[in-house]
Amino acid sequence: MLDKLRKKIDAIDNELLKLLNQRAKEVVEVSKLKIKNNLSPYSAEREINILKRLKNLNQGPLSSSDAESIFKEILSACRALKNTLKVAYLGPQGTFTHLAAIKNFGKSTEYISAESISDVFSRVEKEEAQYGVVPIENSTEGVVNHTLDMFFDSNLKICSEITLNVSHVLLASRELSLKKIKRVYSKAQVFPQCRMWISSHLGQAELIPVSSTAKAAITVKKDSSGAAIGNKILAQEYGLKIIASNLEDSSSNITRFLIIGKDDSEPSGSDKTSLLCSAKDRVGALHDVLYSFKKYGINLTKIESRPSKKKPWEYYFFIDFEGHRKLAKVQKALAQLEKQCIFVKILGSYPKEA
Repeated sequence: MLDKLRKKIDAIDNELLKLLNQRAKEVVEVSKLKIKNNLSPYSAEREINILKRLKNLNQGPLSSSDAESIFKEILSACRALKNTLKVAYLGPQGTFTHLAAIKNFGKSTEYISAESISDVFSRVEKEEAQYGVVPIENSTEGVVNHTLDMFFDSNLKICSEITLNVSHVLLASRELSLKKIKRVYSKAQVFPQCRMWISSHLGQAELIPVSSTAKAAITVKKDSSGAAIGNKILAQEYGLKIIASNLEDSSSNITRFLIIGKDDSEPSGSDKTSLLCSAKDRVGALHDVLYSFKKYGINLTKIESRPSKKKPWEYYFFIDFEGHRKLAKVQKALAQLEKQCIFVKILGSYPKEA
């Protein structure tokens, strides 16, 4: 009976391999056309719609998330047949941004570690990478201001978004009791996400912010009385021990990341648009900005204010809303918005995450 089932599985595997290679041949032809027409090998709206369609077709026993993971790697491998994408991310290797990049682009991609968010932007602007991945907000601690500020002067566009469930572990170079830990390293934004756990278990330790969770892991390798907070992948990457798990105060600790490139995405049917604007300095200015969207039935999903850094008490607004910039009602709302603002800058339209 077992041999019979295995033979069935072997036959299915043979057919799968045949079909995968047929798919790869078609992708090669598409790649040739993209090269001829100077188009990017990565199409966010196309890949999102492929994944959505397959998830809707899935009837198990594979879960939709498992099916999605498998097909993301198929998309990645096929995409790399003619062009290997170069993607910059906030590093070093093993950061949550690195994991988000892999989640979106798959393993058949060349990843370039950048030292800072501004370095990610710079590498894409200089065409050292076609795309970059940067954090934009956390469900617990809010926006990443450095990323918002980079959009003021950069001409790069947002072409996609990724969300990642974030779970933190405590890492050390050796087995170490919590009472003996004198220093804890992590990215500054991580400490507030684990505030209650740290207070209960590491009240005696000094909290030392570093540029990334991966940097924390590298640092703690040389500190026998130190520990790092980051994701569990760091233990394998840097040869560390996991001392404690699930440090985050909220079980729904989610970070959103943006994919940036030279161009944004074509309409997918379920899109977002992000923009920056500066309202005129008068009573009711913000109301008029918001009314521009309400008038045409457009749902705002986010609004953040940031100082312009050019004039005291002058602010820009970072706004996310549902709909693609090419939709007629969105274009009407944007025309209305421009009448109410000194400055409007479209940062990109892109598909919502599948």
